[in-house]
Amino acid sequence: MHPSVPADRTSRSSSPKLEADTDNAGSIDTVLANNEKIMVDETNDGDDDASKMKEAVPCKNTPDHGDDFKEERYAWLIVIGAFFVQVTSFGVVTSWGVMQDYFHEHRLGLPPPSETTFQMENEQLLNLSFVGTIALICTNICGPLAQILTSIWGHRMVLIIGTFCVTIGLICAGFATEIWHLYLTQGIVFGLGACLNYCTIMGVAPLWFNKRRGLALGVVTSGSGIGGLIIPFIMTSINESPSLGPEWTYRILGFICLALDLVAVVFVRPRVPTPRQRKKLGDIIKLNVLKDMNFLLFLIGSSTALMGYFLPYFFLPAYATSIGLSPKQGGALVAVSSAMNFLGRILAGICADRIGKLNTNILFTTASGLSTFLIWTFAKTYGVLMAYSAVFGLFCGSYFALLSPITAQILGNEKFPTGLSVMLLSNVVSVFGPNIASAIQNAVNTEPFLTYKLFAGAAFLVGAFILTVLKIKLDRNILAKV
Repeated sequence: MHPSVPADRTSRSSSPKLEADTDNAGSIDTVLANNEKIMVDETNDGDDDASKMKEAVPCKNTPDHGDDFKEERYAWLIVIGAFFVQVTSFGVVTSWGVMQDYFHEHRLGLPPPSETTFQMENEQLLNLSFVGTIALICTNICGPLAQILTSIWGHRMVLIIGTFCVTIGLICAGFATEIWHLYLTQGIVFGLGACLNYCTIMGVAPLWFNKRRGLALGVVTSGSGIGGLIIPFIMTSINESPSLGPEWTYRILGFICLALDLVAVVFVRPRVPTPRQRKKLGDIIKLNVLKDMNFLLFLIGSSTALMGYFLPYFFLPAYATSIGLSPKQGGALVAVSSAMNFLGRILAGICADRIGKLNTNILFTTASGLSTFLIWTFAKTYGVLMAYSAVFGLFCGSYFALLSPITAQILGNEKFPTGLSVMLLSNVVSVFGPNIASAIQNAVNTEPFLTYKLFAGAAFLVGAFILTVLKIKLDRNILAKV
């Protein structure tokens, strides 16, 4: 839905002609602050917090600082490039459960079976889960670095560096013989490259749209779902090939990521190029946004829910094999969940434009928690697990689709870049969810994987409750579009 514009602000200069060269492209912060005025949908006029959210002051002396520009066809090429980046970043990360199950079954880092205890196997599973965790940490914590590099070299050069790191990290992971080798390669090197690519495209893509921004971001973020759909089948097929194995799984995957990320390198560029202006860390990370209680509630609620997000993706394959299913069936569960994630993120974008961004996020987060509690907890057959994968996948990805628009809605244009950086940094806490659940599972005497199920469901529902508190604080009308 196109936000309303006051009559005294309807007169604006037209957008400048798009330039193919990105040498003069500035940092993500500069583009966001100087070229877009993000305004929120209608909220309760009588509520003070909602009234504050409506205020957005346009920057002067810029070529185009409004939302009333005409959307160009080229914008959808930006979406394609950004979509492929999502495939090669979060699509690969969410598929880690397939490789984790393979390495667990083939006893990577364990002594011979005669010398292995049950406790040692649990510790190995915990250690393997840190590979995905480290990759997620690097993907989120290196956001400020991506913005600083963008302010120095421009978007295209940062995308080239990120593509190089993603490719090299995966190829080198194919030579791993110990778990800590995977920490360095798929964890740090790949995670750094994924972050550079992800932060760059998410700082550019939203600014090409106004009326269809929610839909565009839904399509972009659905790339991780498509990646999670296709990549597990690639991994499983190559892993089980007698002539190939996991070494070639990583090498082939590395070259696939190279080809896809090069599309982003070619097409992704800012809508309105601005002069480069080197940024310092203090210019990007301004923790004063945490004084905004609405933003703080959104951060806490989102981080809490996100702690449960990766648990099914990391542990569903291992749970499937533990109840007698094949590795292919375990990989299919992740693939189906990712396919539904693809559809769910687009659906979240569409619903956000119709019923409100925060409302959509609350509904989807609640559904994710309920499906985990009511389906996965009692799933003992392939059919029930497949049903859970489909339902969970459809609803669990709303946070990623709506992170940018909700942050902009709460903070406004001026503080949006800082707020987005703080949100990405807060995700570092959330990615420890699988490790916390693993530690609890090892410490208690209960049925295998029960802790993972309960932890994931509780995280989503507690997060949804906090987001509901935020909604009521913004507008006491329960049916209001927020």
